[in-house]
Amino acid sequence: MPQIPEKIHELTVGQLSARSGAAVSALHFYEAKGLISSRRTPGNQRRYSRDTLRRVAFVRAAQRVGIPLATIREVLSGLPQERTPTREDWARLSEGWRSELEERIQQLNRLRDHLADCIGCGCLSLENCVLSNPDDVFGDRLTGSRLLPEGR
Repeated sequence: MPQIPEKIHELTVGQLSARSGAAVSALHFYEAKGLISSRRTPGNQRRYSRDTLRRVAFVRAAQRVGIPLATIREVLSGLPQERTPTREDWARLSEGWRSELEERIQQLNRLRDHLADCIGCGCLSLENCVLSNPDDVFGDRLTGSRLLPEGR
């Protein structure tokens, strides 16, 4: 991993890419989505503050566990722009994501356990399907192959 001298306080997009492991295109995408920011030089080149390395690491770690970019942007917006997310920030934010991740894990386990059922079925009937209708929660109210919004 390339080392950046301590006296350098701003990074080019290439340096940020090499140091963070994120592709230049990903960094441009993160910036377009408001996850990181840069300043422009008089020659219109991007310069990122060193703390952007920690923000990129934070974004990539959150993405790896399945957190949507919109959610990541929302929580990062609560931090001062020039401050890197700390271990305490990560602990606080990740605790808020725990229940969402647990639900995803349950959905994936259900999919894994019942995927073979769908191959022969093809109907995805809410009356019978353990994936679309886990624990038959809609069976008492309606039947058929589509879920109607509440209130209809």
